[in-house]
Amino acid sequence: MGLEKNQEFILTIEDMGNEGEGIGHVDGMAVFVKDTVPEDIARMKILKVKKNYAYGKLLEIIRPSQHRVEPICPHAQRCGGCTIMHINYKKQLAWKQEKVKNCLQRIGKVTDIEAKMEPILGMESSGDFPAIRYRNKAQFPVRRDKEGRLAIGFYAGRTHAVIDTDVCYLQDESNDAILRKFRRFMEEYEVEAYKEETHTGLVRHILTRVGKRTGEIMVCLILNGKELLGKTKSRSGKQARRNVENEFIECMRKIPGIVSIILNTNQEKTNRILGKECLTLWGKDYI
Repeated sequence: MGLEKNQEFILTIEDMGNEGEGIGHVDGMAVFVKDTVPEDIARMKILKVKKNYAYGKLLEIIRPSQHRVEPICPHAQRCGGCTIMHINYKKQLAWKQEKVKNCLQRIGKVTDIEAKMEPILGMESSGDFPAIRYRNKAQFPVRRDKEGRLAIGFYAGRTHAVIDTDVCYLQDESNDAILRKFRRFMEEYEVEAYKEETHTGLVRHILTRVGKRTGEIMVCLILNGKELLGKTKSRSGKQARRNVENEFIECMRKIPGIVSIILNTNQEKTNRILGKECLTLWGKDYI
């Protein structure tokens, strides 16, 4: 009798898949379970059954693995950007080394790999956790949620639902200040967020780059349009839409390190983030 959807099992996780998910076996069939770690004993439910493998959903950790750690970020389980933050750094490095080794053997046909392959070089770390704040580029989608609240963050895994966050522990700390100020700017001037379903709205992404050696920061706003429009009140008290690029510049340029503010236009129905047109609003064209 084969596996069926919604069946529940107690599973011992034995290995890790290419996306960092745990792998266990039920009646000889591999079952991939997100958010599990090798040596976990977990209760899980079957979500989808394929010919030779299945996908499961974690319901409960019965006995945690020695390799399991508590993620520093409260959004780690839902966010698609940190799929192995619940695994200690030593195990992360071992998994990555094994992935490279397997590719060299299986695809590259390299023989005697143990003698030829150098050990993986990790980052400086503290205890079980790798160094944080190491990434130098961030692309934050900008949307409104079902209740109309502004959501700026990262996509949930395998979806385009935005996980709203003020802090990403993988990104440079300058992004925290940029997002805080940008939220206030959008709310104050009622700047429209992009609506992917209808291809309407204005702000699609805010993109940042940080020069780790120079300290220079670039902020790039990606629009579904050619002008940054917001609502302001006229002397008569009526609301009107007008260009608020100068207000955006004033909002951003006071953040230490920012030397370049760019406007990018992407009006295509595409998942590609950047469009072909860039306009330097303030500062340098590059960092």
